[in-house]
Formats: sequence, C-alpha cells, structure tokens
Amino acid sequence: MARPCKCRKIGLTPNVVYFKPRGIPLCSLEEVCLSLDEVEAMRLSDLEGLYQEDAARQMNISRQTFGNIINSAHKKVADALINGKALQIKGGIVENKNLK
Repeated sequence: MARPCKCRKIGLTPNVVYFKPRGIPLCSLEEVCLSLDEVEAMRLSDLEGLYQEDAARQMNISRQTFGNIINSAHKKVADALINGKALQIKGGIVENKNLK
C-alpha cells in the first residue's frame, strides 16, 4: 500500500494555465497535464536556481520527492515541446504558502 501524498507548499499560482503550439486548433492536439507542484519545482530549481535540498525544504517535502517531481515535470515539458502537444497546468495536492 502506497503512502498518502503529503501536501506540497507552493509560492506561486500561475496566471496562465494553458500553452499550445501556434496555428494548430486545440481540438487537434494531445494534451500534457503539469501539476501545480511540478510547476513550483521548476520555478524553484530552474528559475530561482535553488539546490534540490533548499527547494524541497520550501515545498515541505523530502529531497528525494523533490527530485521525483522535477524529473516528472521536465519529462512532461519536453514531451509537449518536442511532440507539439498542448500543456495544461492544473491539480496536485498543494497549499499556497502566500495565502496563510
């Protein structure tokens, strides 16, 4: 039996939650869904330049879990970019730390 998911803290809820290739109707595209915790992991690691240990601490998760999340996020973004898929941001067990 798997352990229950721990609530991940995020510092930003994106204003734009959908990206797609230009000139292709949405109904013709496959979608890739990126969760809010995956977006937060990419923000902390790739944009802010934090080490995994520091980023994991900010999200209130282990470094190993952070590594799994960031790997999943990178794979999904690469799939959307390389294969011309739409990218939707939604879901995940998260708590916005700026709201508390």
